[in-house]
Formats: sequence, structure tokens, C-alpha cells
Amino acid sequence: MSTDGRCFVYILPCTWEDHCKIGFSRDPLSRMQTLHRRWFEFFDLDRALLVETETIRDARDLELELRRPLAEHNAPAPLTVRREAGGHTEWFRGASESLQRAISTLRDRGHVIHAPLSAWLRPALAARSDQLYAWTIAQLSVDELDGLAGPTLTQQLVRDTLDAYAALGIELDPLLPPEVQRWYQAKQHAG
Repeated sequence: MSTDGRCFVYILPCTWEDHCKIGFSRDPLSRMQTLHRRWFEFFDLDRALLVETETIRDARDLELELRRPLAEHNAPAPLTVRREAGGHTEWFRGASESLQRAISTLRDRGHVIHAPLSAWLRPALAARSDQLYAWTIAQLSVDELDGLAGPTLTQQLVRDTLDAYAALGIELDPLLPPEVQRWYQAKQHAG
């Protein structure tokens, strides 16, 4: 979804507390994936939202407009956020009411707001599913698929990826090879 000039300001609240990330990206889905391996659980996708802009500069300006009044709410990034993802100064605690008012003002000014974010993410993730079949089979060895390898980082990566599709209600069976379907179903039952 990043092929045109659009850019997005995102507000990503954490699921378990009033702590959120504010930033901008041309590809919000990829940005979320870089922040946390289980982004679909870590962020509250029903409270998260995007504000669509026409240019990166518009998004940058809008992000600063949203962040400026929140200086007293600036907080460290959660420890589970990938350090290499950057953006560690863009986290805020206790700012949800202020942000709700700001978003209401943006809506009144005519900005396109995508909320809840889950509704925007579902087609964005589904649009990337065409490579899932080949990617999963290339990632998992025969021993991993047969349960002989024990837990591996590769299996965790594939499981996290497939769990994101499931969390957003995207049917996986038509997207996966049968052996990967069996492996994933066995992993779901094993916990």
C-alpha cells in the first residue's frame, strides 16, 4: 500500500496500558512489523488509527502537530520493542484523551482517518499474501515440518507471521501448502 504518494501518521496504542507510539510512514504495516514481532497483539488494533496525508512532508508536519502538546507525556519505549526499529522518542504515556480530542479536530478539518486500524490492516496484509505459500515452504525445513527439529527461530518467525493473518481474520488454508497447514495447526494445538 505504499506505491503512491500517500503517507500516514499512525497512532499505535499498546494493548495493556495507556502507552502509544506516534509516527509516520508510507507503509504502516511494515513499520508495525519492525517495532514488535507480535505487533498484532502488542498494539490495540481496534484503538489504533491512521491519518492519511498526500505527502511525506504533510505527514511529518501533522505528526509534529500531534506530538508537540504531549511533551509532558513523553515516555521511554516499552522494553519489548525492537531497539533497532528506532523511534524511541515517539512514545507517550497517559495521552489517550488528548489524542482523542486531537483526532476529532483533524476529522473536523477534513482529514481522512482510518479507524479502527484493523479494518485498514486486513486488506493491506491480504495484499501481501501471494508470496506466503512459497515463503513458508522455503523457510521451514522437512525436519521442522515433521516436528523433528525442536523449536527454532525460523519456526517462531513463520508462526508469528501466520498468527498475524489469523488475528486479522484472514483465512490461511488457501494460502499455505498442505504440509505447512498441518505444521501450523499442530503448533496451535501445542500452544
